[in-house]
Amino acid sequence: MDAQGRGRADDVDPADQWVLNPRTGEYELRLSPSAPQSPVPGPRRGAPRSPGTGKDAGGAGTARRRTAAPGREVPPQRRRRPGPEEPVPGRRGRRPEKKSKGKRALLWVGGSTAFVVLVAGVGGYVYLKHLEGNVSTTDVGSAGSSSFKKDEAFNILIIGTDKRTGEGNEGYGDKGSVGHADTNILLHVSEDRSNATALSIPRDLIVDIPDCETTQEDGTKKIIPGSTGVRFNTSLGESGRDAGCTMRTVKEATGIQPDHFMMADFNAVKTLTTAVGGVDVCVEKAVDDPKSHLKLPAGESKVEGEQALAFVRTRHAFGNEGDLDRIKVQQQFLGSLMRKMSSSDTLTSPTKLVKLAEAATKALTVDKAIGKVGTLKDMALELKKVPPKNITFTTVPVIDNPAEKVKATVVVNETTGPQVFDMIRNDISFTEVKQKEKKEAAAVAARLKGERSEPSEVRVRVMNGGAPAGSAQQELAYLQTDAGVTKSENAGNAPAEVAKTTLEYAPDQADQARALAEILGLSGAAMKPGESVTNSQGLPTMTLTLGKDFKGAGVKLNAAVKKPDLDNESTADQKQCAS
Repeated sequence: MDAQGRGRADDVDPADQWVLNPRTGEYELRLSPSAPQSPVPGPRRGAPRSPGTGKDAGGAGTARRRTAAPGREVPPQRRRRPGPEEPVPGRRGRRPEKKSKGKRALLWVGGSTAFVVLVAGVGGYVYLKHLEGNVSTTDVGSAGSSSFKKDEAFNILIIGTDKRTGEGNEGYGDKGSVGHADTNILLHVSEDRSNATALSIPRDLIVDIPDCETTQEDGTKKIIPGSTGVRFNTSLGESGRDAGCTMRTVKEATGIQPDHFMMADFNAVKTLTTAVGGVDVCVEKAVDDPKSHLKLPAGESKVEGEQALAFVRTRHAFGNEGDLDRIKVQQQFLGSLMRKMSSSDTLTSPTKLVKLAEAATKALTVDKAIGKVGTLKDMALELKKVPPKNITFTTVPVIDNPAEKVKATVVVNETTGPQVFDMIRNDISFTEVKQKEKKEAAAVAARLKGERSEPSEVRVRVMNGGAPAGSAQQELAYLQTDAGVTKSENAGNAPAEVAKTTLEYAPDQADQARALAEILGLSGAAMKPGESVTNSQGLPTMTLTLGKDFKGAGVKLNAAVKKPDLDNESTADQKQCAS
């Protein structure tokens, strides 16, 4: 605990102050009676116990009194059920061996996301504020979202830079590098938290970098000119570009909008792997790479610190000694690190959690929208819901750059690449997810049942509420030309963006709404009974608002998307050997 929490940072190991509450499955911060109490929600401690008695200081056999701050209601005492004795809150003791379901946290990608997971696992406002002070932030302006929303799918761009910072990193990266986007993973987390996709973006992918606005140290804004036909890694560092420029480049190349970013350097791999006591890796053949100084026997090994960094940085020990082969090895490494982070020996150790939190935050830079402690904790609680078996690692489908005689760069495979991007944009899992059976309320399901008007009698105006530009006009053309909905018109942009397409209608328009829902593939939940508006002829009409889930003119919203065949796909629960 630092001076923010205790006033005397070196008096006590902060890990000693975290106690597992068996009722909640969460660690809680417990300070000594003489120390200032942190404003952590939860039970308050009673009077200090008399030494050696195990009873309250008020006298032998005196019952412990439950007190609370003014205005705070104290929950009633619960009758103890027969079973193992619970540890007294505030006392360190032997933790129960049963693993709490609430501790199955997930680490997405090395140092970048260790912090958000640990925030949820550790808790405690004072210590979280201390960790927040470790994190650096960057103002990316309109390149990302202004806030984090718990009820929507979200995309985090994970960036590993090749900038040499700290001692012992002289053998890695380019000497004097300004910090390029060397390792890049776009992490998509589904809206229902049933799955996630970690899409690696090769640093040597040829892209167009758009003009981007950056915030200078003095607070002024500066436009960095874009570049065409250049390597993706130059979207960061080159010409003063910041992470916001990398986010804009991802949007330009894939059509996927990153909401936030997390960036770490070489030190994150070294400090994190040391904090967890090493990460298990596997190689098919013995490795002896003089350039990275990596030496490993065939089979399984445990790496940490310098050796772990050498493992993820080497380009000459595996495959064709190229960046694409290194990406596969990095994905395998991250899967193993995730399993180690979510193992019981890590999650039940306050000491390890504190070390991990310190290591991760000191090597972490994020956008300002997620730089606050409350936001990071909210994100952590959402991330930990996704099962490892449904976290897919894959890479942007690419082919060798046809413009080069000596192959050094790659371009997007136009056959399979757009399919991968569409799946992520449309929040479609790469794994077969067992969805919980979701039964709509009877009133919602009933919206689809009943008589349907003829398409020619349906009056509707179409608005764009988050779909790509021009979608409203394209859908209107489909409705009028192909679907027979001739009484339709374009109403322009909606007042605000929406995640899901909706159809609002008055009660006496229900038969029209059902007809249009069948044409568009709308669910009962997408149909919103409300009020009608008047169209250009002054007649009552429904309002169709195209959301971010819009798949294209004439494409039903409930249509299945075919998954492309990918040769570099794995999930976080799989153990693999690098070759």
